[in-house]
Amino acid sequence: MATQPPYNQLTYYTFGTPNGLKGAIALEELGVKYKVVKVDITKNEQKEDWFLAINPNGRIPALKDGDELRVFESGAILLYLTDHYDPEHKLNYPYGSAEYYEVVSWLMWQMGGLGPMQGQANHFRAMAGAYSEYAIKRYMGETRRLFDVLESRLSKADWLAGDKYTIADIASYGWVRFAPGFLDFDLADWPGLHSWFKRIRAREAVERAQNVPEGSMTDEYLVIAGKAMRSKVDALKPTGESV
Repeated sequence: MATQPPYNQLTYYTFGTPNGLKGAIALEELGVKYKVVKVDITKNEQKEDWFLAINPNGRIPALKDGDELRVFESGAILLYLTDHYDPEHKLNYPYGSAEYYEVVSWLMWQMGGLGPMQGQANHFRAMAGAYSEYAIKRYMGETRRLFDVLESRLSKADWLAGDKYTIADIASYGWVRFAPGFLDFDLADWPGLHSWFKRIRAREAVERAQNVPEGSMTDEYLVIAGKAMRSKVDALKPTGESV
């Protein structure tokens, strides 16, 4: 694996979401210079031609290294950054080691499980234009199950993979951060997970990353906004009973 950056002209295209937070944390933890381009998904900027040329899927985040190399999908960005900008393996383990594949396993678990399921839970519980009891129960229940999986590991270990903080932890942290506000989860229900969350939250690089792009949502705002959004969805719940 390469240990030197090929271009060292990083541009990070992002917005204040769980997936957008991942790359920002890694960049701040590694201390590399990068430029931020805010892609305002509330204005559908991620669907504009200029951004589709970077990520044909029209989703944030995306990364460019120089004029030639692009990386999209948040998990791929984390792997790219540690492959090329982390020669001391601060956020990962050496390629080919058992610990490396443990990191990749937890990263893929988040990408294929926690992110999609909690994303649907966030939508139906706090953002949908109609109330769907089935969808809320389905995705809230699956998200709780996935939090239980995190708890099963973090009740016995400080970190998800190996014995140190890695991109595996970074990948799941952003999603856990959104759960109290959007889903009304009490992280104290998962003591090991809660302790892990507080350890990550206390890191200076994480504090900086949570303001990328500038003006991103604070922890307090997430709770206030999430409660207001959940109330709007609750107001759409039918008052009559099915017969």
